[in-house]
Amino acid sequence: MRILVTGGAGFIGSALVRRLIEHTDHEVLVFDKLTYAGLLSSLEPAAGSNRYTFVQADICDAEMVARTLQEFQPDVVAHLAAESHVDRSIDGPGEFVQTNLVGTFVMLNQALGYWRNLPEARKAAFRFHHISTDEVFGSLGEEGFFTETTPYDPRSPYSASKAGSDHLVRAWGHTYGLPVLVTNCSNNYGPYHFPEKLIPLIIIRALNGEPLPVYGDGSNVRDWLFVDDHARALQAVFEKGQPGQTYNVGGNAEQKNIDVVTAICTILDQLRPRDDGQAYANQITYVADRPGHDQRYAIDASKIGADLDWTPSVTFEEGIARTVRWYLENQAWWQDILDARYATQRLGVANG
Repeated sequence: MRILVTGGAGFIGSALVRRLIEHTDHEVLVFDKLTYAGLLSSLEPAAGSNRYTFVQADICDAEMVARTLQEFQPDVVAHLAAESHVDRSIDGPGEFVQTNLVGTFVMLNQALGYWRNLPEARKAAFRFHHISTDEVFGSLGEEGFFTETTPYDPRSPYSASKAGSDHLVRAWGHTYGLPVLVTNCSNNYGPYHFPEKLIPLIIIRALNGEPLPVYGDGSNVRDWLFVDDHARALQAVFEKGQPGQTYNVGGNAEQKNIDVVTAICTILDQLRPRDDGQAYANQITYVADRPGHDQRYAIDASKIGADLDWTPSVTFEEGIARTVRWYLENQAWWQDILDARYATQRLGVANG
């Protein structure tokens, strides 16, 4: 198949692209604006393949989207392009509305025009796969799990913009017949994760001898999904999923934030001990909680398991060890990011 991946230079998008180039015969075109979190270095393992193409462009640019669809002739659009950091959405919600809502509208409209003009066999096989988040469902208490039928209750500008884009995708499916798929995933982690997110942030700040900030009392719970497992799930969905269906993708790995941070510290103690012999956990500091911080997310991924035979293969213990080791072995990758554009500062304090 020919697969157009929007946001393919981002964390999850690049993992999907690397998987498709390494493990399939599919042809892949990455369509990415290369904003601060879009990194060509994350695509280097795939870039040498003659089945890989890159186009630098904005999903809000209807003309470029239309031209790329016509020239590449994809069988699948895997739509991952999005502003994705909750803290940044608190500081600057406008970009999230523009990219996540307006950009998705443009992608849907252009994909619809392209799809309508395909021959019947290709029209029947085409898929528009929208990749979203479990944060659209709001916050869980101590019990229960998000399912595909959980009502939407977004709490941040980020999750509200993703919820809106999910609704647009389903509306284009119902109203215009576009063959759409939606996936909602839990928190991803793994190699090539941009340093503003919790796990790489903690690893890098620990190695630099800086305080390790934990929001509130650290009791907020997230379900953690190793990014390569997620890429495998996305492939299963657009290859075998039924149009109009939603699939939740989770890692079956609930962890309190404080436990994630202490696990990283323990692994670093073993792999890269501090010069003074002290434990990395001594760097942990508790900071004022994020505004509107959801308490718990947890995914019921039984549907994708039953329908598409996908289950996560990497435990949190294995995945976090692999992730820490990757950051230790690839300092040049993340040091370039810190030097160029990001200083691991606190974001999302809601000062207006």
